[in-house]
Amino acid sequence: MNEHTLSMRLERVAAQVPAGARLADIGSDHGYLPVALMRRGVIAAAVAGEVALTPFHAAERTVRDNGHEQLITVRLADGLAAIEPQDDITAVSICGMGGETIRDILDAGKARLSGRERLILQPNGGEQPLRQWLMDNGYRILSEEVLRENRFYYEIIVAERAGPVQYTAEELYFGPLHMQARSPVFLSKWQRMLRQKHKTLSSFARARQAVPEAKVQDVTRQARWITELLA
Repeated sequence: MNEHTLSMRLERVAAQVPAGARLADIGSDHGYLPVALMRRGVIAAAVAGEVALTPFHAAERTVRDNGHEQLITVRLADGLAAIEPQDDITAVSICGMGGETIRDILDAGKARLSGRERLILQPNGGEQPLRQWLMDNGYRILSEEVLRENRFYYEIIVAERAGPVQYTAEELYFGPLHMQARSPVFLSKWQRMLRQKHKTLSSFARARQAVPEAKVQDVTRQARWITELLA
């Protein structure tokens, strides 16, 4: 993967960035996403934020090698601290981290968001707590996609601030739009998850030490939800 050829996952993220956007790519790694979008003429400007030195220097190099220093700013910063008011950001992408980590980045940096940005989030698991944060902060989910790449399932969640939003516990768990669309790859993901839940329950039953009842009930409830979803 490079700025010419994005992974399937990043291509699907790129497809959600509006034309003419001013993008903040948080945890930009090598800066491939903003540079690819700039090369294609999709975005007007970008900030590539990185908290670690090695990927920060890699992103700087990608931007420099493509001659985009005037339009893409690479910043060494923690999460949304990479965003300055004068950047006038209209889209934020955070990809390739756990959902809880993405939630924590959004929560810690809330003051840096104007509320007009489109959030394009690609969590590696932990989607439920991330959707909970979006709901609690008045973000409506506009698009959800699940894809399989290299044997792993990845989700992409796109949201915008819309005032009070209410999702059920099941919608937060599975994704409100996924539950309506029921795509083949979505169903395949949850068939696999159901097998894992049954394995977990079997291991609880065999455990030498008693597993807390609340934990058993939680996994049992999840298995029931998945069974009902797939029925």
